Amino acid sequence: MPWRTALKVALAAGEAVTKALTRAVRDEIRQTQQAAARHAAATGQSPSETKENANANAKLGISLEESLQILNVKTPLNREDVEKHYEHLFAINDKAKGGTFYLQSKVYRAKERIDEELSRLEQKSEENKEQQKENSKE
Repeated sequence: MPWRTALKVALAAGEAVTKALTRAVRDEIRQTQQAAARHAAATGQSPSETKENANANAKLGISLEESLQILNVKTPLNREDVEKHYEHLFAINDKAKGGTFYLQSKVYRAKERIDEELSRLEQKSEENKEQQKENSKE
């Protein structure tokens, strides 16, 4: 008999913990969605653009903001300026010239992230042009 009581207590405790965890996960999801909406509103991006940026940051391991700071370029992005700054910083951080591989890799990753963003912007621009052509035909 005592083991039945202990089993009932354990099951009740398990249910309570499960309910608490479920509530906590739901709250966390809601708060994450609210934070994403606030971030999108603050940056002027749509939620899908924010998600694309987050995916690119995760994929490349560096944010666009950090990349812009490393290469010392400003928005709107200009491919020629990015390339010029990249070449200069990559060359002066060459190990033979007293630089470090770490700094060279940071410069390389920064350029890689900015190139990703430029490609995304160009693709979006092309899609907008195609959409405008379709709308003007109608």
